[in-house]
Amino acid sequence: MPARVRSALGRVPVPVAWLVGGFLALLACLLVLGALADEVAEQEANALDAFANPFLHGLASPGLDAAMGAATFMGSTPAIPLLLLAAGLGLIAIRRRREALFLVAAIGGSFALNQLLKLVVHRPRPQLAWAQVQPEFSFPSGHTQNGLVFYLALALIVWVIAGRRAGVVAVAAAAILAVLIGVSRIYFGFHYLTDVVGGYFAGLAWLLIVAAAFRAGPMLRAWRTDADPGEAGPAPANSGRA
Repeated sequence: MPARVRSALGRVPVPVAWLVGGFLALLACLLVLGALADEVAEQEANALDAFANPFLHGLASPGLDAAMGAATFMGSTPAIPLLLLAAGLGLIAIRRRREALFLVAAIGGSFALNQLLKLVVHRPRPQLAWAQVQPEFSFPSGHTQNGLVFYLALALIVWVIAGRRAGVVAVAAAAILAVLIGVSRIYFGFHYLTDVVGGYFAGLAWLLIVAAAFRAGPMLRAWRTDADPGEAGPAPANSGRA
Protein backbone atom coordinates (compact mmCIF):
# COMPACT_ATOMS: atom_id res chain seq x y z
CA MET A 1 0.00 0.00 0.00
CA PRO A 2 1.46 3.45 -0.90
CA ALA A 3 2.82 5.42 2.03
CA ARG A 4 0.43 8.36 1.45
CA VAL A 5 -2.61 6.06 1.51
CA ARG A 6 -1.35 4.33 4.65
CA SER A 7 -0.82 7.70 6.28
CA ALA A 8 -4.32 8.89 5.37
CA LEU A 9 -5.90 5.70 6.68
CA GLY A 10 -3.91 5.94 9.85
CA ARG A 11 -5.40 9.35 10.60
CA VAL A 12 -8.99 8.09 10.26
CA PRO A 13 -10.11 5.62 12.95
CA VAL A 14 -11.82 2.70 11.24
CA PRO A 15 -15.09 3.02 13.24
CA VAL A 16 -15.39 6.66 12.14
CA ALA A 17 -14.97 5.79 8.47
CA TRP A 18 -17.50 2.96 8.75
CA LEU A 19 -19.95 5.11 10.66
CA VAL A 20 -19.83 7.98 8.17
CA GLY A 21 -20.15 5.67 5.18
CA GLY A 22 -22.93 3.67 6.81
CA PHE A 23 -24.76 6.82 7.85
CA LEU A 24 -24.76 8.21 4.30
CA ALA A 25 -25.80 4.89 2.74
CA LEU A 26 -28.59 4.42 5.24
CA LEU A 27 -29.78 8.00 4.77
CA ALA A 28 -30.08 7.42 1.02
CA CYS A 29 -32.05 4.20 1.53
CA LEU A 30 -34.37 5.80 4.05
CA LEU A 31 -35.06 8.76 1.79
CA VAL A 32 -36.36 6.29 -0.78
CA LEU A 33 -38.49 4.65 1.92
CA GLY A 34 -39.78 8.07 2.96
CA ALA A 35 -40.77 8.90 -0.60
CA LEU A 36 -42.68 5.62 -0.85
CA ALA A 37 -44.36 6.27 2.49
CA ASP A 38 -45.39 9.72 1.34
CA GLU A 39 -47.03 8.19 -1.73
CA VAL A 40 -49.33 6.08 0.44
CA ALA A 41 -49.88 8.74 3.11
CA GLU A 42 -53.36 9.69 1.93
CA GLN A 43 -54.54 6.08 1.64
CA GLU A 44 -52.92 5.24 4.96
CA ALA A 45 -54.55 8.22 6.67
CA ASN A 46 -57.95 7.03 5.50
CA ALA A 47 -57.24 3.49 6.69
CA LEU A 48 -55.99 4.66 10.08
CA ASP A 49 -58.93 7.02 10.53
CA ALA A 50 -61.27 4.13 9.74
CA PHE A 51 -59.58 1.48 11.89
CA ALA A 52 -56.18 1.68 13.59
CA ASN A 53 -56.19 5.00 15.42
CA PRO A 54 -59.89 4.88 16.39
CA PHE A 55 -59.47 1.25 17.48
CA LEU A 56 -56.63 2.11 19.85
CA HIS A 57 -58.36 5.29 20.94
CA GLY A 58 -61.48 3.23 21.71
CA LEU A 59 -59.44 1.28 24.26
CA ALA A 60 -58.51 4.47 26.09
CA SER A 61 -58.76 4.47 29.85
CA PRO A 62 -56.99 6.39 32.61
CA GLY A 63 -54.76 3.40 33.30
CA LEU A 64 -53.89 2.82 29.64
CA ASP A 65 -53.33 6.55 29.13
CA ALA A 66 -50.83 6.49 31.98
CA ALA A 67 -49.07 3.38 30.63
CA MET A 68 -48.85 4.80 27.08
CA GLY A 69 -47.74 8.15 28.46
CA ALA A 70 -44.93 6.44 30.37
CA ALA A 71 -43.88 4.54 27.23
CA THR A 72 -43.85 7.74 25.19
CA PHE A 73 -41.77 9.48 27.87
CA MET A 74 -39.16 6.70 27.75
CA GLY A 75 -38.54 7.57 24.09
CA SER A 76 -38.61 11.33 24.59
CA THR A 77 -35.83 13.89 24.29
CA PRO A 78 -35.77 14.65 28.05
CA ALA A 79 -35.55 10.98 29.05
CA ILE A 80 -32.94 9.60 26.64
CA PRO A 81 -30.24 12.28 27.11
CA LEU A 82 -30.53 12.00 30.90
CA LEU A 83 -30.26 8.21 30.75
CA LEU A 84 -27.40 8.51 28.26
CA LEU A 85 -25.50 10.77 30.65
CA ALA A 86 -26.05 8.39 33.57
CA ALA A 87 -25.10 5.30 31.55
CA GLY A 88 -22.07 6.98 30.00
CA LEU A 89 -20.71 8.12 33.34
CA GLY A 90 -21.34 4.68 34.80
CA LEU A 91 -19.49 2.96 31.96
CA ILE A 92 -16.54 5.33 32.25
CA ALA A 93 -16.43 4.75 36.02
CA ILE A 94 -16.02 1.00 35.46
CA ARG A 95 -13.43 1.58 32.72
CA ARG A 96 -15.70 0.63 29.83
CA ARG A 97 -14.87 3.59 27.61
CA ARG A 98 -15.34 1.69 24.35
CA GLU A 99 -18.87 0.71 25.36
CA ALA A 100 -19.58 4.32 26.37
CA LEU A 101 -18.36 5.51 22.96
CA PHE A 102 -20.52 2.88 21.25
CA LEU A 103 -23.60 4.13 23.11
CA VAL A 104 -22.87 7.79 22.27
CA ALA A 105 -22.22 7.00 18.59
CA ALA A 106 -25.41 4.94 18.34
CA ILE A 107 -27.81 7.47 19.84
CA GLY A 108 -26.04 10.56 18.47
CA GLY A 109 -26.19 9.21 14.93
CA SER A 110 -29.81 8.18 15.42
CA PHE A 111 -30.85 11.68 16.49
CA ALA A 112 -29.01 13.23 13.51
CA LEU A 113 -30.42 10.70 11.03
CA ASN A 114 -33.97 11.19 12.31
CA GLN A 115 -33.82 14.99 12.05
CA LEU A 116 -32.39 14.86 8.53
CA LEU A 117 -35.12 12.49 7.39
CA LYS A 118 -37.85 14.63 8.91
CA LEU A 119 -36.56 17.74 7.15
CA VAL A 120 -36.15 16.08 3.76
CA VAL A 121 -39.31 13.93 3.71
CA HIS A 122 -41.33 16.84 5.12
CA ARG A 123 -44.33 14.70 5.97
CA PRO A 124 -47.13 16.38 8.00
CA ARG A 125 -48.52 14.86 11.16
CA PRO A 126 -51.87 13.02 11.26
CA GLN A 127 -54.90 15.31 11.50
CA LEU A 128 -57.23 13.62 13.99
CA ALA A 129 -60.09 15.37 15.77
CA TRP A 130 -59.20 13.89 19.16
CA ALA A 131 -55.39 14.13 18.92
CA GLN A 132 -53.07 17.05 19.55
CA VAL A 133 -51.08 17.83 16.40
CA GLN A 134 -47.34 17.95 17.08
CA PRO A 135 -45.18 20.77 15.65
CA GLU A 136 -42.46 18.62 14.06
CA PHE A 137 -42.70 16.58 10.88
CA SER A 138 -43.94 13.02 11.07
CA PHE A 139 -41.64 10.58 9.24
CA PRO A 140 -39.97 8.69 10.82
CA SER A 141 -41.09 8.62 14.45
CA GLY A 142 -38.24 10.01 16.53
CA HIS A 143 -39.48 8.51 19.78
CA THR A 144 -39.67 5.07 18.16
CA GLN A 145 -36.32 5.24 16.37
CA ASN A 146 -34.28 6.76 19.17
CA GLY A 147 -35.92 4.61 21.82
CA LEU A 148 -35.15 1.40 19.92
CA VAL A 149 -31.54 2.44 19.30
CA PHE A 150 -30.84 3.57 22.85
CA TYR A 151 -32.39 0.69 24.77
CA LEU A 152 -31.14 -2.03 22.41
CA ALA A 153 -27.65 -0.50 22.54
CA LEU A 154 -27.81 -0.58 26.34
CA ALA A 155 -28.96 -4.20 26.19
CA LEU A 156 -26.04 -5.15 23.94
CA ILE A 157 -23.66 -3.51 26.41
CA VAL A 158 -25.25 -5.52 29.23
CA TRP A 159 -24.68 -8.64 27.12
CA VAL A 160 -20.98 -7.78 26.69
CA ILE A 161 -20.39 -6.95 30.35
CA ALA A 162 -22.66 -9.38 32.19
CA GLY A 163 -22.82 -12.32 29.80
CA ARG A 164 -25.35 -14.08 27.63
CA ARG A 165 -28.05 -14.84 30.20
CA ALA A 166 -28.35 -11.25 31.39
CA GLY A 167 -27.93 -10.04 27.81
CA VAL A 168 -30.87 -12.08 26.50
CA VAL A 169 -33.11 -10.71 29.26
CA ALA A 170 -31.93 -7.16 28.54
CA VAL A 171 -32.49 -7.48 24.79
CA ALA A 172 -36.00 -8.88 25.33
CA ALA A 173 -36.85 -6.06 27.74
CA ALA A 174 -35.48 -3.46 25.31
CA ALA A 175 -37.49 -4.94 22.42
CA ILE A 176 -40.71 -4.89 24.47
CA LEU A 177 -40.09 -1.29 25.52
CA ALA A 178 -39.39 -0.28 21.90
CA VAL A 179 -42.68 -1.87 20.78
CA LEU A 180 -44.59 -0.06 23.54
CA ILE A 181 -43.02 3.27 22.57
CA GLY A 182 -44.09 2.79 18.95
CA VAL A 183 -47.61 1.72 19.88
CA SER A 184 -47.96 4.70 22.20
CA ARG A 185 -47.22 7.10 19.34
CA ILE A 186 -50.10 5.64 17.32
CA TYR A 187 -52.33 5.40 20.40
CA PHE A 188 -52.06 9.13 21.00
CA GLY A 189 -52.52 9.92 17.29
CA PHE A 190 -49.07 11.52 17.00
CA HIS A 191 -47.91 9.34 14.10
CA TYR A 192 -49.02 7.22 11.18
CA LEU A 193 -48.29 3.52 11.28
CA THR A 194 -45.59 3.89 8.60
CA ASP A 195 -43.89 6.57 10.69
CA VAL A 196 -43.45 4.02 13.45
CA VAL A 197 -42.41 1.23 11.06
CA GLY A 198 -39.93 3.63 9.45
CA GLY A 199 -38.55 4.47 12.89
CA TYR A 200 -38.04 0.79 13.67
CA PHE A 201 -36.35 0.17 10.34
CA ALA A 202 -34.09 3.22 10.57
CA GLY A 203 -33.14 2.55 14.18
CA LEU A 204 -32.36 -1.13 13.74
CA ALA A 205 -30.39 -0.57 10.53
CA TRP A 206 -28.33 2.22 12.12
CA LEU A 207 -27.64 0.17 15.25
CA LEU A 208 -26.42 -2.74 13.12
CA ILE A 209 -24.09 -0.36 11.25
CA VAL A 210 -22.66 1.03 14.51
CA ALA A 211 -22.22 -2.45 15.99
CA ALA A 212 -20.50 -3.66 12.80
CA ALA A 213 -18.20 -0.63 12.78
CA PHE A 214 -17.07 -1.16 16.36
CA ARG A 215 -16.60 -4.89 15.82
CA ALA A 216 -14.80 -4.50 12.49
CA GLY A 217 -12.48 -1.69 13.60
CA PRO A 218 -9.95 -3.84 15.50
CA MET A 219 -10.10 -6.60 12.88
CA LEU A 220 -9.35 -4.21 10.01
CA ARG A 221 -6.51 -2.56 11.89
CA ALA A 222 -5.00 -5.99 12.51
CA TRP A 223 -5.49 -6.87 8.83
CA ARG A 224 -3.63 -3.72 7.74
CA THR A 225 -0.79 -4.51 10.12
CA ASP A 226 -0.52 -8.07 8.77
CA ALA A 227 -0.62 -6.78 5.18
CA ASP A 228 2.19 -4.28 5.88
CA PRO A 229 4.67 -6.00 8.20
CA GLY A 230 6.87 -2.90 8.22
CA GLU A 231 4.20 -1.04 10.18
CA ALA A 232 4.33 -3.53 13.03
CA GLY A 233 7.88 -2.55 13.96
CA PRO A 234 11.08 -4.62 13.96
CA ALA A 235 10.81 -8.33 14.49
CA PRO A 236 11.94 -9.56 17.91
CA ALA A 237 15.50 -10.79 18.07
CA ASN A 238 16.07 -14.53 18.11
CA SER A 239 16.67 -15.55 21.68
CA GLY A 240 18.40 -18.74 20.63
CA ARG A 241 15.66 -20.94 22.08
CA ALA A 242 14.03 -23.67 20.00
